[in-house]
Amino acid sequence: MGGIIVIGAQWGDEGKGKVVDVFSAEADYVIRYQGGANAGHTLTVDGKKTILHLIPSGILHPHTTCIIGSGVVLDVETLHEEITTLQKSGFLQRPEQLLISDGATVLLPYHRALDQAREEKRGLSKIGTTGKGIGPAYEDRASRKALLFGDLFHHDSLEAKLEASLQEKNFLLEHFYQKPPFSAKELTEKIKHLSEQLAPYRCKNTSQVIYKALSAKKKVLFEGAQGSLLDLLHGTYPYVTSSSTIAGSACVGSGIGPTSIEKVIGITKAYTTRVGAGPFPTELKNDPIGEWLLNKGHEYGSTTGRQRRCGWLDLVALRYAIRINGITHLALMKLDVLSGLEQLKICTAYELDGKTITDYPVTPGALERAKTIYKEMPGWKEDISYIRSAKELPKNCLNYVQTIASELGTPIDVISVGPGREQTLWIRPLF
Repeated sequence: MGGIIVIGAQWGDEGKGKVVDVFSAEADYVIRYQGGANAGHTLTVDGKKTILHLIPSGILHPHTTCIIGSGVVLDVETLHEEITTLQKSGFLQRPEQLLISDGATVLLPYHRALDQAREEKRGLSKIGTTGKGIGPAYEDRASRKALLFGDLFHHDSLEAKLEASLQEKNFLLEHFYQKPPFSAKELTEKIKHLSEQLAPYRCKNTSQVIYKALSAKKKVLFEGAQGSLLDLLHGTYPYVTSSSTIAGSACVGSGIGPTSIEKVIGITKAYTTRVGAGPFPTELKNDPIGEWLLNKGHEYGSTTGRQRRCGWLDLVALRYAIRINGITHLALMKLDVLSGLEQLKICTAYELDGKTITDYPVTPGALERAKTIYKEMPGWKEDISYIRSAKELPKNCLNYVQTIASELGTPIDVISVGPGREQTLWIRPLF
C-alpha cells in the first residue's frame, strides 16, 4: 500500500489535525514533513483539547509511530514543552513512538527575535507572520548556515557553529533593528540541556525508516501544515508561509519518491477562512454572516489566538488546490457551523477585468481585482452535530455537499460535523 498525504486545500486552519487524529486510528506511521511551530493542530478527544505545533497528530494513538522529517524547522524549546505536556496527559509514554530526523533544521531564539523585529519594522505593510522564526530558520538552511538536529549532540563544536551563525544576526538585531544581541555561550548551555532531554527521540535516518515502512506495506500518513494557498511558490505571494505546503513537499521533506504515494486527501472547511493579510475574494468583511462564522466556528488561531477572516466557500480556489496537489479525495470540515443559515452561497467563478473565469488567477495583483460569482442555495436549520451517518443529513445539507463534490469533480470521503472524533461521517473508508 502506498502512502496517503493529508493536505490543507485552503489558507490553513482547515481541520487537518482532527482528520489525521481520526485517520491515525488505522495508521501505523504519521509523518510531519514541513513547516514548524507556526502550525497549530487542535484535537478534541472526549471533550479535552490538545494543541500540537510540531509533533504529528497521530501521537494520541499509542500504536502509531510519529516521525518529524528533515523538511521541518524544529523549535527545540517548543518541542520539549510539547513532549512534556503530552506526557503529563498520559500520551507519548514510549520514546520510540516519536522519531526526529537528524536532518531537521533547528530553530533557535534568535530566529524568533529576527522574525518579530522584521514584522515590527514593516509597520502597516506587515505580512502577518506568526513571529515564530520560521522564515529566518529556512533562510539559514538555504544559505547553508543552519544547525541541524544532529548537530545538537556534538557539544564540542556547538558553540563555534553558533558563533558563526550569530555574527550576521547579532549585527542586524543590534544595528538595524535596535534589539539586544544573543550570546553563543548562553545558547550553547541551553541547547546542551535540551539535547539531553530530546536524545531519546533522535533518529539518524528517518527517510530509511519511512522507506522500510512503505516497502512492508504499512499504513503511512503524511501530515501537511498550513494550506495550499500559503505555499511559498504557488500561494498568494508575498502573503505566504516560508515552506512548500503542497503535496509534492511530502516527498521532498520526508525523503521518499513520488511513486510511493497512493492518495492525496485535501482538507477543506465548508466555508473559507484566512489569518493575516492577503487577498481573500469571498471574505464577508463587516457582514453579520462573517460574524456568525467567526463566533459559531470559534475561528481563532490555535498558534497565535488571532481572529480569522471568514467568507463563503471558494470553489475556484479549491479547483486550483486540487490541481497543484493532485488531490484525489476531499474531507469536508465544520459543516455543522453552517446550520441555521437560511441562505448559503458558493463561489463558482470570478469576474476579472470584464471576463468570467473559472481558473484561479496566479498573475501578481490579479486575485485582488477578482470579483466573485456565486451560486445560491437554501440552508438548513437542523443541528447536525449529533448525526453519525451521511444519509441522515438534512436534504438541503446533503445537497450542499453533493453540489461541492459535483462542481469540483472530486469525491468527498469524510464529513466533519463537530470537533470530536465521533463527529466524523465516513462516506468511503480510508484504507
